[in-house]
Amino acid sequence: GKTTMANLICRFHDAREGAILLDGTDVRDINLRDLRRAVGIIPQSAYLFDATVAENIAFGKPEATQQEVLQAAVAANIHDMVIQWPDGYDTRVGQGGLRLSGGERQLIAIARAVLHDPKILILDEATAAMDSFTEQLVQDGLTRLMQGRTCFAIAHRLSTLRHVDRVMVIEAGRVVEMGSPRELIEQRGLFYKMRLQQACASDGIEVS
Repeated sequence: GKTTMANLICRFHDAREGAILLDGTDVRDINLRDLRRAVGIIPQSAYLFDATVAENIAFGKPEATQQEVLQAAVAANIHDMVIQWPDGYDTRVGQGGLRLSGGERQLIAIARAVLHDPKILILDEATAAMDSFTEQLVQDGLTRLMQGRTCFAIAHRLSTLRHVDRVMVIEAGRVVEMGSPRELIEQRGLFYKMRLQQACASDGIEVS
């Protein structure tokens, strides 16, 4: 249900009932090209093209200057890695980015989004299945990217939701809780239980 809601925002699907409103306007009344240009998506596993690092970063803005690409890479925490590679920004990543680790692919995807500069950002499990060090690099890049724009973060790993203003908890396709993280913790409902379970799991404590 969570990814479906994100798809409705982008109009990959249209709502059969109700409406998705952006600034009070039904997304179905917005020019599709304008809507897609205003939205950036970072999925759980970003797809890269069989091209160079620089070309992948500039995919959404092919007219970008070298300086703009470098600035985006710095903001995304990938620049220091890239300059250590023999071919630097001219490194070819392989089809789908197969020559890179999952974390490196995500960081390049973040740099691509920084350069695209969307008004609305959708993070669909963007830090799932990463080790803690890589997750921190990606999370730092995402935190900078989220500044000054509307963000929708889909996550099971609640550590990625530290800086959000509002949380929606979806169960069996329905919104069952909504509020700030503090409000939901004080309610001691499903969000609180999930937060407690994950905190205990990270400490090696079993919760029955």
